[in-house]
Amino acid sequence: MSEQQRAKILCVVGARPNFMKIAPVMAALNASPRLMPYLVHTGQHYDIAMKHAFFDQLSIPEPDEDLGVGSASHAIQTAEIMRRFEPVLDREQPAMVLVVGDVNSTIACALVATKKSVPVVHVEAGLRSGDRAMPEEVNRVLTDQISDLLFTTEREAESNLQREGIDGGRVHFVGNVMIDTLRAQLGQKVPAGETFSNVGAGAGFQSSTYGLLTLHRPSNVDEPAVLERLLTTLAGLSEQLPLVFPMHPRTQGKIREAGLGGLLDNPNILTMPPQGYLQMLGLMAEAKLVLTDSGGIQEETTALGVPCLTLRENTERPITVEHGTNTIVGTDPLRIRTAFDEVMSGGGKAGRVPELWDGRAAERIVTVLESWLAERR
Repeated sequence: MSEQQRAKILCVVGARPNFMKIAPVMAALNASPRLMPYLVHTGQHYDIAMKHAFFDQLSIPEPDEDLGVGSASHAIQTAEIMRRFEPVLDREQPAMVLVVGDVNSTIACALVATKKSVPVVHVEAGLRSGDRAMPEEVNRVLTDQISDLLFTTEREAESNLQREGIDGGRVHFVGNVMIDTLRAQLGQKVPAGETFSNVGAGAGFQSSTYGLLTLHRPSNVDEPAVLERLLTTLAGLSEQLPLVFPMHPRTQGKIREAGLGGLLDNPNILTMPPQGYLQMLGLMAEAKLVLTDSGGIQEETTALGVPCLTLRENTERPITVEHGTNTIVGTDPLRIRTAFDEVMSGGGKAGRVPELWDGRAAERIVTVLESWLAERR
């Protein structure tokens, strides 16, 4: 089939968590004789150095379109993405628009497409935390309602969608594209010791003798009292297990604004700039445990078999708790300390890798897309 005859699939990424999800999808689409990917990067979280690091490490081609939206309030950012995305959609006339995850770019581009009668594909559909106070939860629910094809990472997601009235014929359980990326890149991970050396860490930071910390959610970092409680608790844990803290720029700003930098002035807490995917993969794989409020890291630690303590009151990825290595601890110091002590004394949950987290989710997605488009034609 010639280039002109291949159906164009317009793929959208907007923020760092999307990159790991789109990489295997782009590779599988490029390998298809019937489909042709066209990549749009909205730039909703734009860091040119980190974008290039992730795109290079994950072999993602340079975007065909870079909208450069940048940060703003949820309303302004969503509106600006829609405004800049619409002309691209009009010009390219794709067979469908494929969105991933739950960021503002996901719902914004899905809305533009569905209003123009362009089919919408949602990868990572049906995940629910039950907490509508989270902007991501609103994005998930609304995107699923307007999607024509919904690809799920776990079976419980289909039950969520059925409860919300979504036709089961639109839903396909394919596995987890994040784990496609992890499995493909695991052999290329950067050893933790190399990362420690690059950031000038002291001799106290060695493989398997540290905990990895990530913290970025507004519910944790925007309220100074919550942030102070968390940092005080984490500083206490670091006396028993040194903590490695690649710091999100927004989190760094909130710590500075709240005057809490002194809590990190601690030889047992290694702060560093955000790291590339292969560096983070190495840090996760070699950690004794991970403390995080990230959704994707809950999945990655389950796939790696590394104990994870999630610093949130809920999760949209319950399979990581039910089958994996994840424990929800919230922000209460006693709950965090209790779960931490259990990992330190007993090694934490053994867990198991969930069904279809086998590195072939993107291939299954492309098979469904090819069949679906063929039937419509």
